[in-house]
Amino acid sequence: MSQQPFTAAALRGAVDLSSLKRPAPSAGPASSAGADPTTSGVAAGVIVEGSDATIRDVIAASTRHPVVLVLWSSRLPESGTFVTTAKQVAQRYAGRFQLVTVDVDTNPATLQAFQVQAVPVSFALIQGQPVPLFEGVQPEQQLAAVIDQVLALAAKNGLTGRVTAAPTDETGAGAGEDGAEAEDAAALPPLHQKAFDAIEAGELDEAADAYREALAQNPADTDAKLGLAQVGLLQRTAGVDLAAARAAAAASPTDVDAQVLVADLDLLGGHVEDAFARLIDTVRATADADRNKAREHLVELFDVVGTTDERVVKARKALMSALF
Repeated sequence: MSQQPFTAAALRGAVDLSSLKRPAPSAGPASSAGADPTTSGVAAGVIVEGSDATIRDVIAASTRHPVVLVLWSSRLPESGTFVTTAKQVAQRYAGRFQLVTVDVDTNPATLQAFQVQAVPVSFALIQGQPVPLFEGVQPEQQLAAVIDQVLALAAKNGLTGRVTAAPTDETGAGAGEDGAEAEDAAALPPLHQKAFDAIEAGELDEAADAYREALAQNPADTDAKLGLAQVGLLQRTAGVDLAAARAAAAASPTDVDAQVLVADLDLLGGHVEDAFARLIDTVRATADADRNKAREHLVELFDVVGTTDERVVKARKALMSALF
C-alpha cells in the first residue's frame, strides 16, 4: 500500500482512547507490591511489542519520551515488511524514541480505539497525546524524515527523554561486544549530536550553528540540511500565539508574513498539506516580491518535510501551476 497522508480534517477527533481500559491486575507475581502502575505493563527497550493490555501504559510512557506506534497485521506481508523497516530506523536513533508495534489481529481493542480503516498505520505519542502520522508504508529514508519531525515536535513540547536499551533490543545493546558495535554504529556524528543536545537544552541558535558547521564540512549532508530547516521552523514559531496568528492571517490574506507564520505552525502541528496549500494560495494571490517571498518559503518547507515525500512532489506540481 502506498502512503496515504491524513488530511487536517481527518485528524480532528480521529482518536478516542476512552474505550481503552487498564486490565485488572492479576494475583500472581507480576502484580507485586510497589510496582509503578504507569510503567509496570510496558516492556523495557527501544523496540517493544504492545498489546491491548499494555497500550495505556505505552501512552503514559509517552510523557517521558517520544513514542512511535505502528499498528500492523501479521496477515499482511507488506505490513510486516514495514514493521521491519520501522525497527531498522528505530535502531539508528539510539533511544531518542521508543517504537511500539501492535498486531491488530490479536489486539482488537487497540484497533477500535484508534479507529483506523487500514494497516499499517503510524502514530506519534507525545505527552500522552496521539498524533496521526500516515497510513500505509514508507521507505526507510522518508520514515526517518517523519521521525525527525516527530522529535522536533517533541522537543518543542519539552519532551526530550531517552529510552534505555534493554538486553533483548534488536539493536544488540547490552549484548557484549556486538552490542557495543551496534551502539557505536547508531551514534550520531559529533556535530549532529551537538545540535541535538542543543535542541534538548532549548539552545536553538547553537543547534543551527552546529548544523551549519556540518554543512560547511560536507555540503551533501542531507541530514544536516534537514536538521537546519527544522531548527529554523522551531525558531520562527517559538512563543507564537496560535490563535492570534490565525486571526491575523484570516484578516489579511495577502499579508505574506502572516501566511508564512501560520504555514509554519501548521507544519509543526503535522498539518503538512494545509501548510503547503496556504502558501500556494498565497503565491496565486500575490505578485512580484511578495509572490517570490511566499514561493521561497514554500521551497524551504519542502526541505523540512523531505524532498522525496509524496506530499512535496504533489505540492511542487501545484506550485508550478500557480506560477505559470
